[in-house]
Amino acid sequence: MTAHERDLPRPSKTRTVTVAYAGGEERRGPVAMGQANMIRCMLRDEPEHINIHDVWPVPAGTRTDAVIDALRALVVRHEALRTTFPRDEGAPGDAVPREQTVAAEGEFTVTVLDHDALPPDSEGYADAVARRSRVERFVLERDFGLRISLVVLAGAPVFVALAASHAVTDVSALGVLREDWLALLTGAPLPPQTAFTPLDLAAEEAAPAGLRKAAASLRYWERIIRTGPQAMFDGPGAEGTEVETPEVTLRSLRGARALARVAGRTGALPSTVLLTAWCALVAHRTGQSVCVAAVPTSNRFHDRLVRSVNTVSQDALLALDVRVPSFDALLAKAWGAALDAYRHSRFDAVALWETIDRTAFERGSRFARDVVFNDVSALSGTGGAEPDGPELELGRGPVQVLPTRLLAFVHETEPLLRIGLWADPALFAPGGAEGFLTGLVRLLEAAAEGDVPLASLTAATGVRPVERGPDWIRVDGCWVSPPAVADALGDALGGVPVHVAADGAGLTAFVASGGTRLTPARAHAALMRVLPGRPGVLAPRRYVIVQDPPGEADRTDAWLRRHLLTEGNGRTPAEPT
Repeated sequence: MTAHERDLPRPSKTRTVTVAYAGGEERRGPVAMGQANMIRCMLRDEPEHINIHDVWPVPAGTRTDAVIDALRALVVRHEALRTTFPRDEGAPGDAVPREQTVAAEGEFTVTVLDHDALPPDSEGYADAVARRSRVERFVLERDFGLRISLVVLAGAPVFVALAASHAVTDVSALGVLREDWLALLTGAPLPPQTAFTPLDLAAEEAAPAGLRKAAASLRYWERIIRTGPQAMFDGPGAEGTEVETPEVTLRSLRGARALARVAGRTGALPSTVLLTAWCALVAHRTGQSVCVAAVPTSNRFHDRLVRSVNTVSQDALLALDVRVPSFDALLAKAWGAALDAYRHSRFDAVALWETIDRTAFERGSRFARDVVFNDVSALSGTGGAEPDGPELELGRGPVQVLPTRLLAFVHETEPLLRIGLWADPALFAPGGAEGFLTGLVRLLEAAAEGDVPLASLTAATGVRPVERGPDWIRVDGCWVSPPAVADALGDALGGVPVHVAADGAGLTAFVASGGTRLTPARAHAALMRVLPGRPGVLAPRRYVIVQDPPGEADRTDAWLRRHLLTEGNGRTPAEPT
């Protein structure tokens, strides 16, 4: 238990309500690709990192039994909430199940936390309750997919705080569930059930057309991973794979007004405008010529996926080349690039990782999922509301451990721009994340007035590009430090002398074997083993093995005069190992 959790108020009374449901249809079939992807993560990652959560405010005057009745109706309405994943007979514990089963009837529990008083930030307290429910792993073959707590004040329900299995829902699905639950509580009509169920989606994916789409997605991903930046962030501070990151929040009427004006001026969709501004600023901050970002919710572009209660959690991988003169020129490219990403966001996760691993070995790099942009504003349900909020307000939220460097959740775009941002504190100095969000609003305001030259982004936004030392060069679309490559390779080979030189074709590593039976293949394999979590290190295209280092070990011409033992790219199977 953290110190923050110890400070949470204690309920005066806690009880567990068992809720029976019936009336659904019993079904069985294969898992969908998104489910398999998230189950793979659930079996590998810590539960508090992969489980998700949400908080639903309860309308004033609602009785506890009405809240529970609406939850029961929600479970009957949505197959995903009645789904479990039986373990394949004889399969190892970390194997992804191949089937899912949908129950016609069953039961779930609601933990009622009754309080005599709540803290001033009652929603923050409910959020902490939901987060606390994330820390226990969901047992796929038997557990109900939601852990539900009902926060009650003096007998009146105030919030539903829940954690969810990522095998049955994603953030967008939780938004759909919240809308349906509120409709059930208020008697509003529910939208017709036209969205894919998980089994419907799995059937479409297994059809010939679905298999062709999955194969095309793998080719699309391979092209980006083979040619784009291996990491958006590089250098000191961008090392390691799990980052403890505080949330920074933006609430801004200014930002929403500016976004609407840019959309009106250019005729582009507000979501495309915001994505373009985000990519422009990320590429500017990182000094990259291409913005590579995962846009997970954007794979719901299909009509029957928009309101699907399912985990459609497969990245749409966006690669937007920012080598254009102005914001409007970039905006003209962004929709096509985004659509290309969306169309290639359905794939077999195991096959994708095989593609990533093969490409990493051949290119000599390790792809880093550094930047994630998750726009869930379409499910906020606030469009058309009267403006209410600050012109520009920045706040702080809870700390999370994330495997990314920069993660944004766009919660609203009108009438308020509301974004949650997690920025790696090793890369963003104190105030840097706040400055980045403020810069995003400033960019939207500048673009609302007219086209913005991308060369003027520092002046327009106040966000400065990262400064790299004189040893950094661009090789194969990546920023690389040859001395860092030499250090990494030397360490991987037990401390042997290494010199790395760059030319127009890439990097060449000169390695002094000292009499050991070293080959290019062994050198490359050793370097690949230490690459994860080391951006700025790209494997040489060629390894030159000599006996001993020259006296002037920093001079390439001196290494070239040494007696050559063997050379090669280290990737060719025919090379001796």
